[in-house]
Amino acid sequence: MHIHARALKYFDMIRRCGSIREAARRLHVASSAVNRQLLQLEEEIGSPLFERLPGGLRLTAAGEIFSLHVITVLQDEHRMVSELDALKGLRRGELSIVSVEGLNSSFLPTVLQQLLTRYPMLRVSVRSAGSAEAARAVTDGDADVALGYAVERSESLRQYAVGRFALGAIMPPEHPLAAQASVSFAECARYPLILPGPELSIRHHLQPFLLNPKKSLTVLLESASVDLAKRLAMRGMGLAFQTRLGIEEELAAGQLQLVPLKAAQFVVSELGVYVRSGRSLPAALDAFIRLVEDELAQRVSAETHLYDA
Repeated sequence: MHIHARALKYFDMIRRCGSIREAARRLHVASSAVNRQLLQLEEEIGSPLFERLPGGLRLTAAGEIFSLHVITVLQDEHRMVSELDALKGLRRGELSIVSVEGLNSSFLPTVLQQLLTRYPMLRVSVRSAGSAEAARAVTDGDADVALGYAVERSESLRQYAVGRFALGAIMPPEHPLAAQASVSFAECARYPLILPGPELSIRHHLQPFLLNPKKSLTVLLESASVDLAKRLAMRGMGLAFQTRLGIEEELAAGQLQLVPLKAAQFVVSELGVYVRSGRSLPAALDAFIRLVEDELAQRVSAETHLYDA
């Protein structure tokens, strides 16, 4: 179903691509048709929507304002189609999710299994990204929902659920630090370290310790892949830093031990679910958020003993 003005869809694709030619290619129409619709829009609004630069097109101030309207209109179209299908007894639609990588091993499969049982005709797309990139995808209208740690507060994002999880050092059970109830970064620094890349929110939490270490650090590896860090830690190559989300199976199997990181208090990271502010929630998105909220509550409850001190 395509009931909204063609010009809005053309504008949105130009915004995403930064190029009329590329937008036309993805829309499977002639570049002249896309350009004509854009010129008509700009004439009706009375202001240029894009700056024509040598490297492509960039939104003007008017274009930024207009893009917020377009994103809302197009997302509301998806919501309306979902609701009309529900009236017909259908439970289909599309849901795009951007999530931090660590949730792919247990958290997201648990939630998606419940969601797709309820909405078997729903088409879901999931991609992994750092927390900031995930939030940006939602703000830009490129995804319906984001799951990320320590996402910066913004008027363009609404947080629907949140869980607080202890950040800890992960290591094999036979490691000298594995039996401790908590560990300081200084204690960790006696061993080779596997550090998260700067694009990961974990790095933000560790940064105060990295700026003024009491002794020189032996950094084995820096990586944006939490899975790679986990696997190297399991092999005893060095200490990595994660929450328990993403290493649940390894913890249960006794392949890894997580020792909470503590300074004056435990280092805690907030995992939240985010949707663009002001948008209406299609039934499937609303169901997904509720399932995430329930799963977050269960996972938080499972680690409350970590905060006893």
